[in-house]
Amino acid sequence: MSAVSHSALLDNINSPADLRRLDRKQLPQLATELRAFLIDSVSQTGGHLSSNLGTVELTIALHAVFNTPEDRLVWDVGHQCYPHKVLTGRRAGMDKLRMRGGVAGFPKRCESPYDTFGVGHSSTSISAALGMALAAKQKGENRQVVAVIGDGAMSAGMAFEALNNAGVADADMLVILNDNEMSISPPVGALNNILTRLTSSKTFNVAREAGRHMLGFAPPLLELARRAEEHVKGMIAPGTLFEEFGFHYYGPIDGHDLDALIPTLENLKKIKGPKFLHVITKKGQGYKLAEADPILYHGVGKFAADQGIATGKGGGKLTYTQVFGDWLCDMAKADQRLVGITPAMREGSGMVRFAREHADRYYDVGIAEQHAVTFAAGLACEGLKPVVAIYSTFLQRAYDQLVHDVALQNLPVVFAVDRGGLVGADGPTHHGTFDLSFVTCIPNMVVMTPSDEAECRQMLSTAFALDCPSMVRYPRGSGTGSIPSTQLDTLPLGKGEIRRQGQGIALLAFGTLLAPALAAGEELDATVANMRFVKPLDIDLIVDLAGNHSLLVTIEENAVIGGAGSEVERALAERGLDVPVIRLGLPDRFVDHGEQGQLLAELGLDKEGIVRAVRSHADNDKRENS
Repeated sequence: MSAVSHSALLDNINSPADLRRLDRKQLPQLATELRAFLIDSVSQTGGHLSSNLGTVELTIALHAVFNTPEDRLVWDVGHQCYPHKVLTGRRAGMDKLRMRGGVAGFPKRCESPYDTFGVGHSSTSISAALGMALAAKQKGENRQVVAVIGDGAMSAGMAFEALNNAGVADADMLVILNDNEMSISPPVGALNNILTRLTSSKTFNVAREAGRHMLGFAPPLLELARRAEEHVKGMIAPGTLFEEFGFHYYGPIDGHDLDALIPTLENLKKIKGPKFLHVITKKGQGYKLAEADPILYHGVGKFAADQGIATGKGGGKLTYTQVFGDWLCDMAKADQRLVGITPAMREGSGMVRFAREHADRYYDVGIAEQHAVTFAAGLACEGLKPVVAIYSTFLQRAYDQLVHDVALQNLPVVFAVDRGGLVGADGPTHHGTFDLSFVTCIPNMVVMTPSDEAECRQMLSTAFALDCPSMVRYPRGSGTGSIPSTQLDTLPLGKGEIRRQGQGIALLAFGTLLAPALAAGEELDATVANMRFVKPLDIDLIVDLAGNHSLLVTIEENAVIGGAGSEVERALAERGLDVPVIRLGLPDRFVDHGEQGQLLAELGLDKEGIVRAVRSHADNDKRENS
């Protein structure tokens, strides 16, 4: 698809108030223009595409009916918020989407009053919307609150906790289930099966049309219409799940039919109490390539919109994710006890091949990180060797399970933690900046940080060989381009290595920042150590470096508070070794979105930043001693 050639309506939409002034007959044309703009814009910047194409009409209908931002609109996850951002005055900023200083890829409260709740992780919308609805009630404010949640996000326990609370809280709120039969990976679980049976039923489709006409009645007939609809649904789907939670359930309706969406939403505004509207959308709607492969077009880089994404094999470096995926398949052949677990991130975690070759040992548990970890613990109790593939930022959601169900029982579960460190464009909701801090403090855990792709494979094999819980933490993308062995070799537990011998200064690198540390070491004539393990630390190596150098510099792509550098300082203090330590890492603030290398440079974690920190320390010493 070529660049947008005609956007007469969209060009004049600078806020939802402008949208609400349009004639309803103009809204389908606005949807066409908005969809064309999204395809053109995202193809030039990269970002989430197919999910946003699927919510164009729903977004238009919501802003047409509700008085946003006074009425609160809460998006779940936020993968589908681009139409919302365009319609709320940020169209001009979409050319810097997810770039440093540009529009964020997710709703962000400080960016716009229309972004009522900051999101990025799944299944938070109903809880947040319930809080807003009850706050309005307590303050005596007449305000509508709407949560939009996808069918994939409904697989998380948090969504059901919120439904359970909302159904008895007497809150005026509307939950919209955007059912596109997708999360990121194909949908899984019993709930998906229920929704599929419900929406595929021929009889229910007849009832759906009847319900659509009923919801178009004038207000005095709304209650009669609702009762009639309940009677019809009761014959087809007795005990509808969401009604058992205390919600008035409506739908399913076509989420791309504005003539159905808008009257339905207008009438639902007039109904008190918790309401649940089930809409059916198509991920990638309006762009045939995305409709045909919504997974490929879920998160995209730059591409030619008229040609689509090139899917042929390139000659680029292996990513750490690919290294993990290859290792998982190789280890599965070597040890029948291995099972692989993912919380709905088969593609992102590099498990597509494993799922195909070892389907009987592959478990996608849906967007349910807490369950994934305790499920792995149960498997480990019975002698299996679970490998949980999970992003660093999502492991945060299962912290209690990591502590209580795995580590406390000292179960041999391997955590393959992807996206450790700064992930780039997805920003602070997805940066993996805290895992070294929050995992290292847990007893029984072994924590490893590979410096390159080859070492990543060795560490995964080392973790699998252990009889205790372990974490191998690696970053998004590629590293030095080192070629991993095809073997399943292990490393000595808790042992680092000297990679460059220098004098005066010792740089202790944890993870992939070894590369800029080596470059800085050349300029400073410093010793450079690849520490490999955060827990157990190589105490012998640290003591030796402290005895032969006047300054130690720890370098990590993790929060400097409580991270690897803190552990080095603690080890030195416990042994009474008084040597100056500079701790380089991520600052005590949330890091915004931007290109990975750019962010690292800004935070002083590239070669120049390391050199600058060391020389600044030396200058301070001179001033103090002069």
